[in-house]
Amino acid sequence: MESPAELAERLIARITADGPIPVADYMDAANSVYYGSHDPFGVKGDFITSPEISQMFGELIGIWIADLWTRAGKPDIAYVELGPGRGTLAADALRAMRSQGLEPPVHFVETSPVLRKLQAERVPHATWHDDVRTLPDDVALTIIANEFFDALPYRQYIMTYGGWRERCVGLDEEGFRSVPGDEPTEDRVPDHLHGAVAGSIYETSPIGLDIAQRLARRISAQGGALLAIDYGHEDYDAGDTLQALNAHAYADVFANPGANDLTAHVDFTALGQAAQTGGARVHGPVSQAFFLSTLGLAARAAALGRLHPDRIDDIGMAHRRLVNEEEMGTLFRALAMIAPKWPNPAGF
Repeated sequence: MESPAELAERLIARITADGPIPVADYMDAANSVYYGSHDPFGVKGDFITSPEISQMFGELIGIWIADLWTRAGKPDIAYVELGPGRGTLAADALRAMRSQGLEPPVHFVETSPVLRKLQAERVPHATWHDDVRTLPDDVALTIIANEFFDALPYRQYIMTYGGWRERCVGLDEEGFRSVPGDEPTEDRVPDHLHGAVAGSIYETSPIGLDIAQRLARRISAQGGALLAIDYGHEDYDAGDTLQALNAHAYADVFANPGANDLTAHVDFTALGQAAQTGGARVHGPVSQAFFLSTLGLAARAAALGRLHPDRIDDIGMAHRRLVNEEEMGTLFRALAMIAPKWPNPAGF
């Protein structure tokens, strides 16, 4: 696996030889090295995800799947997770599913050898895939995508005095910097933005929307559901949401590629439209606070507190982090894609 320094050298050589590269290519290369070279999760990493905050998050998702499965008539299903991190969410969800009599085969879509090793420690019987195309086609798919779509490559377009151009990454004496491309890109930007002021930015993730549509087709044909939980927005119009994180703090997007986590806010309206195009029914998005609270987060926290009175303060703190407006409660949203003949999901 390349190091960040080796990646920087390769990108410099490519830009020097061929000119600036699209932001999407830069993001793809940077995140491939970032996730492939180390474990970024937890206090000692760069960020903490909901499954790492508390077991309650994964447990409630496991109960969500078991409830949907029961009301669908208990068909044969597979548990699928896209970008499963350390495997923490899956381990907690599978434990909760077992309590309801559901023990599905497990499939992880993950390319990082470092993270695959950590996942195998928690879920040793999983099957790994490099992409969604090799997922099983003979059972219903219940798919979890927690903080997955935000890390996929995003294309960005910037309005210049000469019209819309793709936002690219070039070089100056200080290193990488953003520059507009040479070719007009009005055909890739919504018509109502064609008169936007110079400096306006429009962004989209064609890869993410393609994956959503592809999986919606699979769900529509095979049965099942996809639950996407991520930070993002609805009815996106324009604006730059690309950001970098390092050691729990914001960093320069265009510095040290491969050393920082690069993400952008998910456009849940576009994600839902892609799912509908693929034939799935869409529920949500709703806030993470609404989703988890409707599933019974408070009751689960109370039960854990009774079982572990010595941890009651930590459990209460985790509860607040997951649902409070000042924490993850409203920034994160949940959206479900459901097979046409399956029942409506809980939590929406």
